Amino acid sequence: MDLVERRRELAELERLLDRAGAGSGAVLVVAGPPGSGRTALADAGAATAREQGFEVLRGTPAGGSPGRRVWAQLVRDAGGSDELAGRLLTEPEFSDLDAAAVALCSRPRRLIVVDDVDLGGPDAVALLALLAGRVVGRPVAVLATSGTPLGIGDEVWLGPLSPAGIGGVTGEERPEVRHALWVASRGLPGPARALAATIDAGAGGDPVVALALATASREGFLEVDTGLVGLLETALARVCDDATRARLEARLAHGMLGDTAAAARRRGLVEDALALARRSGDRAVLAEVLDARLHALWDPEGAPDRLAAAGEIVDLARASADLGLERRGLFWRFVALMELGRIGEAETALAAFEREARLAGDAAGTVMVGSRYAMLATVRGGFDEAQRLIDEVAEQGGRVGLADTDRLVITLRWAITLLRGDPPTAEDQAELERLRAFARRHPGHLYEATAARFLVSLGRTAEAGLELERALPRVLAGSGPRWLGAAADLAVVAVATGNTAAAARLYEALAGYRERLVVWAGANTVSGPVAHHLGTLATHLGRFDEAVELLGEAAAWEEENGALPFLAHTVAALADTLTRRGHDGDAELAGSHRRRARDITALLGMRGLSGAYAPLPDEWTLRRDGPDWLLEAGDERARLRDGRGVAYLRTLLAAPGQEITALDLAAGGAGLTAAAAEPVLDAAARDTYRKRLAALGDALDAADTTGDRLAAERAVAERDALLDELRRATGLGGRGRTVSGADERARVNVTRTLRGVIDTITRAAPAAGAHLSASIRTGRACRYQPAAGGPGRWHV
Repeated sequence: MDLVERRRELAELERLLDRAGAGSGAVLVVAGPPGSGRTALADAGAATAREQGFEVLRGTPAGGSPGRRVWAQLVRDAGGSDELAGRLLTEPEFSDLDAAAVALCSRPRRLIVVDDVDLGGPDAVALLALLAGRVVGRPVAVLATSGTPLGIGDEVWLGPLSPAGIGGVTGEERPEVRHALWVASRGLPGPARALAATIDAGAGGDPVVALALATASREGFLEVDTGLVGLLETALARVCDDATRARLEARLAHGMLGDTAAAARRRGLVEDALALARRSGDRAVLAEVLDARLHALWDPEGAPDRLAAAGEIVDLARASADLGLERRGLFWRFVALMELGRIGEAETALAAFEREARLAGDAAGTVMVGSRYAMLATVRGGFDEAQRLIDEVAEQGGRVGLADTDRLVITLRWAITLLRGDPPTAEDQAELERLRAFARRHPGHLYEATAARFLVSLGRTAEAGLELERALPRVLAGSGPRWLGAAADLAVVAVATGNTAAAARLYEALAGYRERLVVWAGANTVSGPVAHHLGTLATHLGRFDEAVELLGEAAAWEEENGALPFLAHTVAALADTLTRRGHDGDAELAGSHRRRARDITALLGMRGLSGAYAPLPDEWTLRRDGPDWLLEAGDERARLRDGRGVAYLRTLLAAPGQEITALDLAAGGAGLTAAAAEPVLDAAARDTYRKRLAALGDALDAADTTGDRLAAERAVAERDALLDELRRATGLGGRGRTVSGADERARVNVTRTLRGVIDTITRAAPAAGAHLSASIRTGRACRYQPAAGGPGRWHV
């Protein structure tokens, strides 16, 4: 690389080596954005050092590895012990870090080069700072490169080169082409060299136009690549033919999506491009322009148009054999179908896109598919599957360099957090600050509305109310790919903060999208049916009949499409609305909806919502909670390990008053044939029963004589229980019944197991345990016969 314009930086390298050679070591950090030439300067420094007789040690932090790993390797290269290097990789004391710095400074005339030290994180940077103190007065130099200033040692920042400097880097001598490369690369030598390789192809031999058509944006979603925009503006002034001009105008309109102030210009550019493309008769150009038009005019109203345009893009791309455009058309079809709530058809379109992406080796497309599968899993309550897919997206997106991977992963994870109602965590404040930073960096794209929704989830409703007041005018006047989601977020905030005026205005804004889903941007996140948000707003506004209708529509869509987490929220909202309306039958229907919400939240493990959808006071539950079971009885809770006792108890609770044989309970079902029969009661047992009944008769007489009502009730209860046992043990004419060995073993085992689980419940939940002890009857036949003090209903 030509370093002619890096004279100052080269001079700093020479000064660094001179100081080390004179026995006064120093640290130099060369910082700059990717492509600014940091590595080239580090190479130059290493080459110069070797020429001057320096020993050069060099390392680079590995992505995903501990930050100190690079230093451990350098310590080994410097002759330090493996033991010391190993301690750096665990939990080193300060003395270990200092010993590592001493080892690195152990020989004179040594240059230590660490490329991209900031990629190693705080651990790698901290050891660099420590080393900066150790090299003072030693003949050792340290040269580090970084993407950001570190405030360590001497620093130089690699700014952009001039057009002449870009010419020197690329070997380009034509002034207009050098200027175009400079504009497109924003003066960074790395991108300029990559772009220079594209300037000889196509576009009627005009290298500037070829460059403008070939340069890809280096910015993320809703961020404007000012270099590319400038290059496209330059190229537009150089062309006349319809097809080329259509492509340039369409690309420019697409590239300006992030600039909300340029909405009118975007529309004018893309409509002119569409007319030119149709006039040109070039199918490939028309498909490209249609794709760009969908980006440039992306707002909620255009969903039906997006679906129609997606089909046209696919047809045109296939006719012109452009597989890349065909994939984009398939993806647009998926997005539009999701917006329109046609989720089954959307999944088919996504599967078609996935097949084409894999066939083409489109790694970025495959990552996008994974993220949308994670979204769909979240919509249906498959949270564990969604988390697994999100982890894959994070790993694969980072590996292939997909822009916005971090933002996409954060968005997907937050969608799960909101749906499950997870309690706030220590990282939530950092996430809130990220949202606010997005709002500052992307004015007009309504991230402040999402921040307000986030504040509600943190319980900070007063702050959320202030954000609502600030954001509402911008949302009501706004548009774009995030508008519908932002309006739905503010609807949640308006209800949570009791802002009736805002609720009324948001209801009016959302009413036209009643049959739609709240889909964010490229369908990376879904916030449920618009009808749900309209229903909650209508409830807040006291329009209960309308709210019941809207929430019913939302629930019907959610039920049909298996969107269980959204269904839980909707039926709970419907229950609240019915309770507030108070018509005949509303209370019973509200109870049914509330139970449905509670059952779904329990099924999906939506623990953060269990309090909101708690059982009614006269209802108890026994439900799965991870690997265990949770019994909830009013204010009492008992956690039970999974096992036979819980299975027996659940079977009995599910069939109150019904007898189930112990043999059936033990076997998990009916239909077993008893083996060799034995008497249920032998002669000695019968004599014992007779003696006890006689004693109870005497006790009952004594209680009647003294007027002791409690003693009489206890004697009667025991006598009735004994008589029940005798009746079960005797047949016609008082003849003894018989029981097989299997029957008897089942009776003993089931009784012992049930009593064991009831004892466990009693220790944690005394009232529930007492009720079960009084209600569970065991023997050859078992049953749950509810005694006083229990629930009106069990949910198992």
